[in-house]
Amino acid sequence: MEESILQAYESSAAKLRQAVSNLTEADLHLQPQPAWNSGSWTIQQVVLHIVDTDLVLADRMKRVIAEENPTLLAFDEQKWTAALHYEQQSAADAIAMLELNHRQMSAIFQQLPSSAFARFGTHNTAGKKTLADLISFASTHLDHHVQFIHAKRTKMGKEMW
Repeated sequence: MEESILQAYESSAAKLRQAVSNLTEADLHLQPQPAWNSGSWTIQQVVLHIVDTDLVLADRMKRVIAEENPTLLAFDEQKWTAALHYEQQSAADAIAMLELNHRQMSAIFQQLPSSAFARFGTHNTAGKKTLADLISFASTHLDHHVQFIHAKRTKMGKEMW
């Protein structure tokens, strides 16, 4: 297993906490304007989406580690955003959950033999996914959405740098 993938996973949760630092509740819930070209979700919705996706990915990783070729189910992010009341949840609690999840999963990864990272499951729409694929996707998914948070912050005049 390439060590850089594990390091990226371990450090990615801090990126989300930093991306929303010093934002007010109003900032988190501000509806982006279409002209911003930063997506239609509020920062709050982006945060909750990142965390829910991460928890789904952790479940998939655990199944791949523990089971033989498990089925890995897709989910509809738009339906989750609407039905799970993302706007009423706590972004701070969600980020804390993400940090704890990454710490727990990283502890598991450290105990695995290198051969475990080639274990796989079959995603019902995307096909075969190895443990290494899932770990890598967790980091790149978070990075992808954190870029949207930064774009929204810029349009709000709340740049971090």
